[in-house]
Amino acid sequence: MSKERARRRAERLAVHEKDKAARARKVARRQKRRQLVKRLTPQRRNAGRLHRRNRRERLGIVLVPLVLVAAVWVFIPDLPLRIVLTTLLVLSAPALVVVILGRKAG
Repeated sequence: MSKERARRRAERLAVHEKDKAARARKVARRQKRRQLVKRLTPQRRNAGRLHRRNRRERLGIVLVPLVLVAAVWVFIPDLPLRIVLTTLLVLSAPALVVVILGRKAG
């Protein structure tokens, strides 16, 4: 009986060691893959680009163009001129933000 238990225990240990080696290979492959992906992907300097400016500046960036567009649509009666001025405001807003507030590089 003791020999039988020893044989079964040895079989269990062999299976356990085999599973353990397979898990170790799998973990090693995963780590290699992660290292490769990390090496090949470009490093991001700043993940949150919105946080380059404070809350007041962001509020101004949003509200000033909206107020200007609303003023154009309220005070200018000619529809084609409204569309042209709205387009001009939308396209020039990013450049004006950079000129007025600066780039604020990372």
